[in-house]
Amino acid sequence: MRLIALLTLVIPGIIAVVGIKLMRDALFGELHSLFFHVALQGIIGLLFVILGIGFIGGFILHRDRKRNLTKGQFKQK
Repeated sequence: MRLIALLTLVIPGIIAVVGIKLMRDALFGELHSLFFHVALQGIIGLLFVILGIGFIGGFILHRDRKRNLTKGQFKQK
């Protein structure tokens, strides 16, 4: 069960890291062959970072809510 939880967090983490790399390359003007414009590469990179970190944050918040570790700060309505 812990292996599944680890994989659930590692895969979005890798996606976020790829997003950071795409944004860095777009900032320095290195265009990957997959994209046709540097701005598109930067936007896709930003999207990957937001989705990756958001998934990890949501997973941790869900786990903490389930174990009653949020102390009422993030109550679901």
